Amino acid sequence: MKKGIYLFAVLLLVVLVQVGCKSRKQVVAKERTQRVVKATPRKKPRVTTPVVVEPKKNETYADVVANYIATYSEIAKQEMDTYGIPASITLAQGILESGAGRGELTRKAQNHFGIKCHSGWTGERAYHDDDELQECFRKYTDPQSSFRDHSLFLSQRSRYKSLFSLERDDYKGWAKGLRKAGYATDPKYPDKLISIIERYDLEAYDDEVLGNKKRRKKSISTSEISQNSHTVVKGDTLYSIARKHKLTVEELRSINGLNSNDISIGQTLSLQLQ
Repeated sequence: MKKGIYLFAVLLLVVLVQVGCKSRKQVVAKERTQRVVKATPRKKPRVTTPVVVEPKKNETYADVVANYIATYSEIAKQEMDTYGIPASITLAQGILESGAGRGELTRKAQNHFGIKCHSGWTGERAYHDDDELQECFRKYTDPQSSFRDHSLFLSQRSRYKSLFSLERDDYKGWAKGLRKAGYATDPKYPDKLISIIERYDLEAYDDEVLGNKKRRKKSISTSEISQNSHTVVKGDTLYSIARKHKLTVEELRSINGLNSNDISIGQTLSLQLQ
């Protein structure tokens, strides 16, 4: 009897020990399962913000034009490759019509070529004083849209059809043809375009598109730069400066991005023509 009780006690002890070990393993296992390991977070990708180059305080017109050409020459070459309009003509028109990107219409409507609404235009509009007060001009979301619409405007209108039969690098023929077809009313318009093209060697961009041997880019001398600017002195008016340099007041205002005829002594004004 005692022996039986003893065996029972031993068996009970063994069972209790096994149960205890099993429970402990389950607790440990449970603790291990719940353990959280904090991973090292990945670095956020660096965001590149476009750098906006602010105009210099005493920036000359030659500097302004050089920046314009550097910014839009690739677009002009792409348009030439697609539509056949010389890149030199596109750039020269952009420089002249937009005051090298600083004209009022260009700043408020991204319109680089002075294209008016005309019939059939369904896009946004901007109103600007031109030949008449508050005329309707096309408004774009970005400069590239303006360049593309310029190509479409010329290529889809029958009055410019003859221009596309010219040699693709005949910028003089294009300059004269644009005036003859009615793009501009200014009788000096062709001369102004040709002057800009030859002064800044824009025909070199036509050569790049056509695969011609690249011409050596002309460098603008200090004397040329000084001839492209006028420092206001006592007694100067916008009218007198414009007349002296054979410009209209509107051209002088457009070149310098002026909203009025107010000028101050010591101010440097850029000039379109010598």
